[in-house]
Amino acid sequence: MDVHESVQQFWDHDAPTYDRSATHWPQTAAEQAAWTRLLQRALPPPPARVLDVGAGTGFLALPAARLGHDVTALDLSPAMLEQLTDKAHAAGLAVPTVAAPAHQPPAGPFDAVVSRHLLWTLPDPWAALRRWRGACPEGQLLLVEGAWGAGEPGQRWRAWAHAGLRRVRRAQPAHHGSYDAAVWQALPLSGGTDPSAVVEAARGAGWRDAGLARLRDVEWTRRRAR
Repeated sequence: MDVHESVQQFWDHDAPTYDRSATHWPQTAAEQAAWTRLLQRALPPPPARVLDVGAGTGFLALPAARLGHDVTALDLSPAMLEQLTDKAHAAGLAVPTVAAPAHQPPAGPFDAVVSRHLLWTLPDPWAALRRWRGACPEGQLLLVEGAWGAGEPGQRWRAWAHAGLRRVRRAQPAHHGSYDAAVWQALPLSGGTDPSAVVEAARGAGWRDAGLARLRDVEWTRRRAR
């Protein structure tokens, strides 16, 4: 079994309970509104052709569709896309899906590419960024990432504190399990992503105007929801 097959099976298994985690789906109306405002700021005026890569259960795809965009959802996991499709139907939205690896986007052309918390789980994130540029040659990229892994001491302390709080509250785990060792070793960013390095990688892939912005309004609503 290759890495893509292993990763697909992991997320297929995770799909039915994925949204139970507070980090996987907005927990309050205020948090949902903050993400919607981000999309309004970052995307072209609707209706734009938007590709959501690593769409999962629809965290970005569904609010983008509600704004009037023509959204295509790409994900390696068919089970994740089934969850997204069920939500879209319930909301009266049409969001076509494509089950494929992140480095194999539909031909496009798209006006924008969006992705959230995906690069760490790609065997070749740099190739994926280049392929997305090929599918969106004149458009823009919204890449939502975090300072995963080592980070500065304050970030590590907050991560440990949140993990301890989850244990005290007996919160459900975020995932059903973990990748096996061989998969972790095949993912170059699995040990952490540095935001500045991601910006440089995006520029090197052809997204020349890539920059870095902290999502303080999203952070505020997340803290209020805890």
